[in-house]
Amino acid sequence: MAPFLIFGFFVAGVLSVLIQPEVVERHLGGRGLWQVIKAAIFGVPLPLCSCGVIPVAASLRRHGAGSGATTSFLISTPQTGVDSIMVTLSLLGPVFAVFRPLISFVSGLLGGSLVTYFGSSAGSREEPRPKCVEECCTGVEIQGKIPRVLRYGFITLPRDINKALIIGVLVAGAISALVPDDYFSWILGGGIVSMLVMMAVGIPIYVCATASVPVAAALIAKGVSPGAALVFLMTGPATNAATVTTVWKIMGKRTAGIYLGTVAVSSVAAGLFLDYIFEAGALPVASGMPWMVPGYVKTISAGALLAIMVAAFFRPSKVGEKPMTKEAGQTLKLTIEGMSCDHCARSIQRALVESPGVQSAVVDLKSGEALVTGEDLDTAVLSEAIEELGYKVVDSDFLEE
Repeated sequence: MAPFLIFGFFVAGVLSVLIQPEVVERHLGGRGLWQVIKAAIFGVPLPLCSCGVIPVAASLRRHGAGSGATTSFLISTPQTGVDSIMVTLSLLGPVFAVFRPLISFVSGLLGGSLVTYFGSSAGSREEPRPKCVEECCTGVEIQGKIPRVLRYGFITLPRDINKALIIGVLVAGAISALVPDDYFSWILGGGIVSMLVMMAVGIPIYVCATASVPVAAALIAKGVSPGAALVFLMTGPATNAATVTTVWKIMGKRTAGIYLGTVAVSSVAAGLFLDYIFEAGALPVASGMPWMVPGYVKTISAGALLAIMVAAFFRPSKVGEKPMTKEAGQTLKLTIEGMSCDHCARSIQRALVESPGVQSAVVDLKSGEALVTGEDLDTAVLSEAIEELGYKVVDSDFLEE
């Protein structure tokens, strides 16, 4: 798995530079099927988890994206990403590696189309906010493209997924060691019943798209059908209780219902179709691709992956920079609940620097605090900008110079 995951980290870093939030917003403005299609295309390769995609989707709505395009992005993005695709190829083989992003795209397209034509008008109806201009972004890092690729691919992304990945590997190991062979085929049976069980497990809990793959591989080895494993791989990353609640808040209850229903129905349909493909083609149930990589490359990659994961724990968790000059102004400290990854911190930092009067903002993921500097800072306005992303400001305090 290590060589594939390291390569996935690198490609994710490249995509983080090539596909900036401003690019996505520019292409997803307005209503219509074409915006829904583009949202699904953007969403499939991006390595955003279900917690990280919510503030991005809220930002898309604030900057003019239609509800259909936003829903398409919400469904297609967390199900997969280049890193999880590479891990899927390594552990589950090429059929899964192709089928998983394809279904992610189709389900995003389906959900976005349904919302476009049948979704409610409830939720966010505010006018699009002006995009961040050069003068308001003094707190955003300015780096060369190669350092940004390496930083995101080998520091930011590993820091976001390392805990979930470690837990996923440990759970997979426990299943492999403790559960008898074919145990789940005897307990759950096959067909739609096992898929409904996997859906009931996957929908309410948070499961990382990459970390879920080792668990799915272990389940398949112990008798779960490929289709049922796919249902878990789709519903786990795409939905959880917090995500559905936030979608309800920012998009309206009908859109939230379409979002959840699309994920549920499309996952079961895709699972049934995948089981048919494996049965009709007499394909091996789980055929990873370890033969593609020489043994010494695996060993070196495993050591490199361990070093990357360990280093990610000790890297700074702050996003943004303090102003270079000490000008007269205010400094406001905000304590924020709900941040869980670097994408959360970056979304909050961007929303803050786009707010009136803000010169710079530094968001610390570890402490859950943001330091905002500027003139005539309005705590209510800044809190509203953060809470629109799905987070909660629990305390605010102006600091003395």
